[in-house]
Amino acid sequence: MKRREPLVPDMTPLIDVVFILLIFFIVTSVFKKEELALLLNLPKSQAQKLEVERENINIELSNDKLAFKGKEITLENLDKELSQIEDKERAVIVRIDEEVPYKKVVGILDLLQKYKLNKMALVTKSDDNGSM
Repeated sequence: MKRREPLVPDMTPLIDVVFILLIFFIVTSVFKKEELALLLNLPKSQAQKLEVERENINIELSNDKLAFKGKEITLENLDKELSQIEDKERAVIVRIDEEVPYKKVVGILDLLQKYKLNKMALVTKSDDNGSM
């Protein structure tokens, strides 16, 4: 009488499938970036770099566009969004292109002051060569 060996499934194809799925999910996943929507040419500064918390209010301003929390928005909608902010101590991070007219900058700063969002930081590029 012949002895029968127990049937054991081959694990090699299963391991291959698991590795392929793992690679697929790693490649297709989107890692959270900063909430930035506009490509801005920031002015240079020699100011000290400060670390800020992640729960900020991000505002970006270019010559023809405005973004709030990573999404393009109009000035009227920015007014509505800022009016809904209850925590007045949250940091407001403002990124402004160096070519933006001063009048537009003042408009954004007036809105922040209107809603008493006074904890604000203007983002610049660091001036690495140390000259002015």
